[in-house]
Amino acid sequence: MKLILEIIQSGTAYLEKRKIDEARLNMEHLLAHVLRCRRLDLYLRFGETVPESDLVTLRELLKRRGEGEPLQHLLGSVEFCGHELVSDHRALVPRPETETLVELVLKKFTTAPARVLDMATGSGCIGLSLAKAWPLSEVVLADISEDALDLARLNASRLEASVKFYRSDLFEKITGSFDLIVANLPYIPTAEIPTLSAEVKRDPVLALDGGPDGLRIVERFLKDALQHLNTGALIALEVGHDQGAPVATRCTELGYLNASTAADLAGIHRFVFAVAPVRVVAAEELVLEEVETPGNE
Repeated sequence: MKLILEIIQSGTAYLEKRKIDEARLNMEHLLAHVLRCRRLDLYLRFGETVPESDLVTLRELLKRRGEGEPLQHLLGSVEFCGHELVSDHRALVPRPETETLVELVLKKFTTAPARVLDMATGSGCIGLSLAKAWPLSEVVLADISEDALDLARLNASRLEASVKFYRSDLFEKITGSFDLIVANLPYIPTAEIPTLSAEVKRDPVLALDGGPDGLRIVERFLKDALQHLNTGALIALEVGHDQGAPVATRCTELGYLNASTAADLAGIHRFVFAVAPVRVVAAEELVLEEVETPGNE
């Protein structure tokens, strides 16, 4: 049997040879997972040995990590905005930059918005984090993928978050209007997908492919969202590293107000915010309102 320190060192070397970023950190997470302890606890146990049965499990996890399987999939969970979420092949792995988007959105509201939509919710990380921060808000999670929605439902159950779910191709099945719509849509140009890292290519293609220029789905979203936003409502988007300014410009062209971008922790302006203009009510909505007015004969 090997000592924990020796296992960490040899496992780190194995992952480094396979070009895995932060190899030692990955190795420590995997070993702590196998030993069912906290990663930092390993530092107090360097002189302990590990049973062969646990080493068998660890070797298999190391092999899969070396082949590019995301660490979060191997651990089965990821921490996001202080919440532990299940993470697997059904949706994008929640990433730190998206945590920044949630933090920026929360700062923009002095009072909780009444109705919130998380479009293309994936694992539910954005919408569920907002639901936990704003327990009195009505939060709707929508995605075209039933697999992703199943994962989001599981995470909602684990967090005991009260939200609604809709399977919808963007706004196809969405009714009513919102005070906030937030989205992390597919934005990678189709031709770039084969060049992505082995880890990112483990994410569902449906959640990555943004069409020839990466903005096909974003364009549809921006147009269709206008009919589902209350006057003065906010949209908040995460886009690609070079798409912030073009998307903000497109928002202005479509009639949104105060379009702006914000940077992630690396200084990349990947977040776009814009305010909905005065909402134009369709004729059929006016008729419906008239019919449903109490006392109207």
